Amino acid sequence: MGTVPSISASASASAHADASSSVGWSELKAPSTAEFELLAQTAFDNLPDEFRALCSDLVINVTEFPEDDVVKELEAESPFNILGLFSGVGLPQQGYAPQTGQMPNTIHLYRRPILDYWAENDESLGAIVTHVLVHEIGHHFGFSDEDMEAIEASAER
Repeated sequence: MGTVPSISASASASAHADASSSVGWSELKAPSTAEFELLAQTAFDNLPDEFRALCSDLVINVTEFPEDDVVKELEAESPFNILGLFSGVGLPQQGYAPQTGQMPNTIHLYRRPILDYWAENDESLGAIVTHVLVHEIGHHFGFSDEDMEAIEASAER
């Protein structure tokens, strides 16, 4: 049997480790699809009321990954490069009445790519989900990036 390697940490990491030693690390798991859906619902509920009111016919769908045809259409190198997607006809392109047989506008949140992004960045999972949600809903409205940033900033996190 070999020796157990020692792990050295900086002073700040050691202090953080002391503070988090009560966490049951062996018990922690990535959020399930159901837990992720609750997180997405909470993120949506925290958006400004007037913004949410305009989303009454919008469907929010959480799936593991984008479909292969979506990855190909968006020319993404990997399904991990797509965190979310708006599918449908944006409000600026719609007429005064929905077209017969038109599928509902849908926001797709891709759980695994979002979790991967979370693992690689210094942001909370809630902030990332809120950002992706606002960005994709913004496509529904035809908003600019600046509009979406203002809405995201006003969301309670």
